[in-house]
Amino acid sequence: MPHARKVIITSAVTGAIHTPSMSKYLPVSPQEIAEAAIGAAEAGAAIVHMHARDPLDGRPSQNPEHFVPILDQLKRNTDAVINLTTGGSPHMTVAERMRPAMEFKPELASLNMGSMNFGLYPMLERFKEFEYEWERQGLEKSRDLVFKNTFADIETILEVGRSNGTRFEFECYDISHLYNLAHFHGRGLTDGPLFVQSVFGLLGGIGAHPEDLAHMRRTADRLLGNGYQWSILGAGRSQMSLASIGAAMGSHVRVGLEDSLWIGPGQLAESNAEQVTRIRTILEALNLEIATPDEAREILQLKGRDAVGF
Repeated sequence: MPHARKVIITSAVTGAIHTPSMSKYLPVSPQEIAEAAIGAAEAGAAIVHMHARDPLDGRPSQNPEHFVPILDQLKRNTDAVINLTTGGSPHMTVAERMRPAMEFKPELASLNMGSMNFGLYPMLERFKEFEYEWERQGLEKSRDLVFKNTFADIETILEVGRSNGTRFEFECYDISHLYNLAHFHGRGLTDGPLFVQSVFGLLGGIGAHPEDLAHMRRTADRLLGNGYQWSILGAGRSQMSLASIGAAMGSHVRVGLEDSLWIGPGQLAESNAEQVTRIRTILEALNLEIATPDEAREILQLKGRDAVGF
């Protein structure tokens, strides 16, 4: 019998979309973030995708000082691939967003592949009370917010990655982002295999219908051929359903409290590990094998955990 396909699970531990007041389970302090990432890795995540927060008020932060205690714990307690964000928050400058990846030279970093509207303000209808004023302000400001990722921005981040030996999780929120990726790949500015993270269900990007997922796959196949590894990120209520559909079609998967606070209808997830365990159960029921961190490194041709800057 042929061997089962290896599926990489990424856990996005905490991020800029959700705020501390939305869930008591969202990790905020460096210790909480590190413990959440280690728990996700122990549950089966080969990759942990990292943001940091200011421990004083939970505000998203790209200050490298806020990453140091997290990375120190992860380096000592897990062999998972550590994927640092260059997205940070849509409210940050590109220079701010690049700081952790520049300083720590990770094996993998995220890279958003185009500018877009990034509408988080509908969350104000669900969440009414906030501990910190910045939370409400950030959501409200997204009515008039463009998440800036110009061609020049992307070129700059790609150059940093090349100099550091860092590969990228190319986050594609819409069809145009696949065309942008194909453009840079055609110019020889990316190294393969491309790790394409298709993002569904955020207001301003492609929707979360299964036909949207199929359209993204067809377009990626046409533009990138066999030179890419595909992964699925469904935001909010779409997290598990789209990951399951994508996995059945040949994708890797991403889950985590950055992308969804939920484990079921009206039920908050209590940890990233809980979401990893749920998708792992689904994948194994599909007779798929869960990739280990070293298998993920081989699939994505990463430089190895000893070649990073932390």
